[in-house]
Amino acid sequence: MRIFGYTEEQRDEEPASPRELAEITFVATPEEARKIAAFLLHAADEMDRMGPHYSHIHLSDKQPGFDDSPHVTMFNTANV
Repeated sequence: MRIFGYTEEQRDEEPASPRELAEITFVATPEEARKIAAFLLHAADEMDRMGPHYSHIHLSDKQPGFDDSPHVTMFNTANV
């Protein structure tokens, strides 16, 4: 597994280019942590179901309440 991300400043760069991260930290409530876990399980199920046709999915598109949160996206390793 590899993890990529942007700082707020990097998101404004043209073109924006994510950097590989060594660590991520979720600062969340127990309810948010459960929603993130459900999202990750859903993404894994979709990867299995769709195989190489699975590209990516966004947490904010699948779990209400994350619209104003940092973006969490699950990509298929075949597309990175």
